[in-house]
Amino acid sequence: MTVRTCLPWPDKRLRTRAEDVSEITDEVRAIWDDMIDTMEAMPGVGLAGPQIGVMLRLAVVDGSTERGRAVKLANPEILHSSVELREHDEASPNLPGVSAKVKRPRAVTVRFLNEQGIVDRRDFVGIEATSVQHQIDHLNGKMYFDRLSKVKRDMLLRKARKQG
Repeated sequence: MTVRTCLPWPDKRLRTRAEDVSEITDEVRAIWDDMIDTMEAMPGVGLAGPQIGVMLRLAVVDGSTERGRAVKLANPEILHSSVELREHDEASPNLPGVSAKVKRPRAVTVRFLNEQGIVDRRDFVGIEATSVQHQIDHLNGKMYFDRLSKVKRDMLLRKARKQG
């Protein structure tokens, strides 16, 4: 288990759709373990493969206060989103030092391959719903600031450049 380095924005891999996972192998499980270590070292509530240069549709989410309850997802796909939105201050270790308020559905139902390689389905609410949607964006080559208006996005990226 290792804490991996997060790719710095604007690495092109952060703009690339990750590849589907065909099966859950020991290698995939080891990547998930590294992702959890990396997420907890930040500390954060989620991490997607592309953030650490792993171009597979893998994500981990843990919104618990006590930690150790990470959900490991391969090929996550949103089946249903609540109409009710929730605003949350989002950030990314790929663009440190900046964050922005983003509105996303308060709850989502997600289908994914679990650790045993079985198709699973789970409801995520609140911070975990925000996180799983944020991770799926990463898997699709999107960043949270893509959900902002052009003016807000440009301001955020300028601020990040000044800090860098």
